[in-house]
Amino acid sequence: MGFTDKMLQCSDCGTTFTFTAVEQEFYASKGYTNEPKRCPPCRKTRKAQRSGFDGYRASNPDRQMYKAVCAECGKECEVPFEPREGKPVYCSECYKKIRLGSQL
Repeated sequence: MGFTDKMLQCSDCGTTFTFTAVEQEFYASKGYTNEPKRCPPCRKTRKAQRSGFDGYRASNPDRQMYKAVCAECGKECEVPFEPREGKPVYCSECYKKIRLGSQL
C-alpha cells in the first residue's frame, strides 16, 4: 500500500502540518485508523501536560500529601504516599535524576 504526504490542520492551533508517508506507514503498522488531529508541537505539549506529576496533582487536588525528607539531597518535600521506615523517599528532582540514570 503506497502512502503519500498529506496536509492536515491542527485542531488545537490551526496550523497546517504534513502527515508524512513515513508517519502514515508507522500509524498503519500500529493499527491506528485515525489521522493525527494535532501538529507535532501540540502533540508534544499535550503529552507533557498529561504525563507530568503536577498534571495529576492538579487534576486531583484532594489527594492527601505527606511531608518527608529526601534521602538524596536532604530537602523537605511532599509525597502522595505515607513514607515507611527504612524505605528511601526522594524529592521530585532527585527522583527524576535517579529514574533517568537507571534508563541509561
